[in-house]
Amino acid sequence: MRLLIIGAMGGQIGAASQIAVARGAKVSQANDIESGLNTLRKGQGADVVMIDTALDIASFTGALTSERIAIPVVACGVGDDAQTAVKAIRAGALEYVPMPPDADLIAAVLEAVAEESHKIICGDPAMEKAIKLATQVAASSASILIVGDSGTGKELMAQLIHQKSPRKGAPFIAVNCAAIPENLLESELFGYEKGAFTGAVSRRIGKFEEASGGTLLLDEISEMDMRLQAKLLRAIQEKEIDRIGGKKPVPVDVRILATSNRDMENQVADGNFREDLYFRLNVVTVAIPRLAERPGDIEPLIGHFLEKYAEANGMTAPTITPDALKSLKTHAWPGNVRELENTIHRGVLLSEDGVMGLDAIQMQTSKRDADGNGEINLVGRTVADVEKDLIIETLDHCLGNRTHAAKILGISIRTLRNKLRQYSDDGIAVPMPNEGVQRPSA
Repeated sequence: MRLLIIGAMGGQIGAASQIAVARGAKVSQANDIESGLNTLRKGQGADVVMIDTALDIASFTGALTSERIAIPVVACGVGDDAQTAVKAIRAGALEYVPMPPDADLIAAVLEAVAEESHKIICGDPAMEKAIKLATQVAASSASILIVGDSGTGKELMAQLIHQKSPRKGAPFIAVNCAAIPENLLESELFGYEKGAFTGAVSRRIGKFEEASGGTLLLDEISEMDMRLQAKLLRAIQEKEIDRIGGKKPVPVDVRILATSNRDMENQVADGNFREDLYFRLNVVTVAIPRLAERPGDIEPLIGHFLEKYAEANGMTAPTITPDALKSLKTHAWPGNVRELENTIHRGVLLSEDGVMGLDAIQMQTSKRDADGNGEINLVGRTVADVEKDLIIETLDHCLGNRTHAAKILGISIRTLRNKLRQYSDDGIAVPMPNEGVQRPSA
């Protein structure tokens, strides 16, 4: 992950940078808003921006909007001042982190707004087969389509293909087509020239140029608008792109990987996806099975996440009781690996005396709105009310992680944030990252 820090953050910039670097981030810094915007315009790259609350956050987020730059913004300020946090969120920041920096909090926030990539943990023949195919085709320059349900690890597979390819030393740039509106997605991919539209105060380099020489991942490409699909097809065929407002094509050397959680052949048949683009992308398809279809992966993944979150929280990895392990291994996992990861994260935090039992992993069905037999009673409730409970409980299950919750729910991060903003305005408590879970005492 690439982190851009804007401002001095009350003199805490060094400490925050060290924490981010320790968590695997590549950090760059700009002293003021204009310098930060120039960094983004030139395509030097960032997945997350952390900005000092002493700066004009509304001006910065306004510039991002007017210049069609889609990037998550985290506000940072000295002290845990609720009013400062509220002001920053209202100015357009997605999260607020108080300074001096807390390592666990910064890690949680960064993970929530820009997920990190990790090694694929595998122990099941079904997943090993998919990895073998991905490894076989990685050395080629062919476009590859990676398909699978949300939470199965499609972006991890894309990272593996990039790392096994001759382009491994070059950039790997990922764009979430489902999370970015059409007009913003076009400028994200292709960039624009100064004066191309109101707010385009300078040339902006798009992701195609940023990824030139490397790999461009188009995540959830099935969500892309048909008009933009046509422009993408031309870019892939001609190996050149047209910046918005540009007068001549710009050559690019990019290997395209794409993912989708939909049946792409059905999308083509229904007229939602261009057939010519589908065949151009689908030189090879790597299908990732659902976690329920690869039960041999569950135990290795449990061990991996135990170590990961115990270390992240300065704890010794707890021992899982036999009944808890049985529950984990027999659960249907509709949210796939992402749901398992969140469950183990929660279990680590709620374990007692070094033991993770059934209560810690919280695998039981929600008791909310259940009758005496444990059946969920929906009769007499509005769709909006049921949807609200589903969203809040999923977010709580994900420890407040918006990105994970959105993918489990099958909605875009933008839709989720709009819903949560509405709930907050209505006075409903909305879980923040790691909120509501108390770390066990030593």
